Amino acid sequence: MRSLLTVSLLLMLAGCDFEFPGGIDEKFGDQHFKSAVSAIELHKVRTGEYPGSLDDLEYLGDWDMIWVQSVGYEKSGDGYNLYVTRGWAGEPSLKLPEGYRGGLGLRDSNVTWVPEEPGGDH
Repeated sequence: MRSLLTVSLLLMLAGCDFEFPGGIDEKFGDQHFKSAVSAIELHKVRTGEYPGSLDDLEYLGDWDMIWVQSVGYEKSGDGYNLYVTRGWAGEPSLKLPEGYRGGLGLRDSNVTWVPEEPGGDH
C-alpha cells in the first residue's frame, strides 16, 4: 500500500508545471548560456574555428557537464547558434544586453536582446 501511494504521488508531481521563485531558472539559464559562450569562443581562439559540436570542446571540468546538457549548439557557417534549453528545472526566458554579443560568432539564439541604456553599466 505504501509503495502504491508513493508511485501515485510521483505520477501526480510529474504532471505538474513547477515554477521556482525568484527567477531561479533564469539565473541558472544565464550561467549555462554564458559558460557555453565562453568555452565555445575559447575553442575558436585556440583552434581558429568554432567546434563542430560541444563534444569537440577540450579541458572541460566535471561541473561543465551541467551547462553542456542545458544548451543546444550548432555550428553555422563561420559562427554558431546557441539555445538555452534548461535553467534549474525548466526552460528559462533570458534577456541580455545587445552589447553582450558584440565580437562573438553567435548568429542565432533564443535569448531576447535588449537595447542598452546610454551611460548604463556594461
